[in-house]
Amino acid sequence: MRYLLQYVACFFAFFSAGFLIAATWTDCWMVNADDSLEVSTKCRGLWWECVTNVFDGIQTCDEYDSIFAEHPLKLVLTRAMMITADILAGFGFAFLLLGLDCVKFLTDEPAIKLRICLVSGVTLLIAGFPGLFGSVWYALGVYVERSSLILHNVFLGIQYKFGWSCWLGMAGSLGCFLSGAVLTCCMYLFRGKTQRHQLNAVKTRLIISWELVHMPRNHRIIESQGWKGPQ
Repeated sequence: MRYLLQYVACFFAFFSAGFLIAATWTDCWMVNADDSLEVSTKCRGLWWECVTNVFDGIQTCDEYDSIFAEHPLKLVLTRAMMITADILAGFGFAFLLLGLDCVKFLTDEPAIKLRICLVSGVTLLIAGFPGLFGSVWYALGVYVERSSLILHNVFLGIQYKFGWSCWLGMAGSLGCFLSGAVLTCCMYLFRGKTQRHQLNAVKTRLIISWELVHMPRNHRIIESQGWKGPQ
């Protein structure tokens, strides 16, 4: 059961980190489709916006101004939150790989490996908050912008809707929450078993040490020389 939980958490952590990174560096957070002509589709991302011709599929992209230039609060906040989520999710996944029982790292210290899994779980849980906050913040901005046009009866022939990059950010954040929850539960459930395993290992070492100390000297010499008895 412990191995299964670790593999499930690793699966979700891998795809969650990938989704967050893909969402941050793709250009389809907001889709503007021209309903009147239906000849092009404009996608706006966090770093550039692209226009794709519907008929021939030709895409042209324009980068935004320098990062030091003045940008809308929605854009700046989403950038900061998504980059933070990317870094935390990446570290969480790396820690998880070190904590897996199938990885030959600290194999004689199961308690330390479980602590590594706990650190990974907490890191992934924390990574989910900025990722979800940034994605939802941007989505709310798109919704408010669209609603304001409808409220003021402004028709520009443009339909605003969420792009797949925004959905990727939300999915990656939820995956971080799920993998983090699985890891923390795994740490809690198997903490007692690991402590008992350590106590048994310590007792075994003490017994072996006591036997070696109290064994007669001639027996120790014979065993050290590898005597196998009369042939």
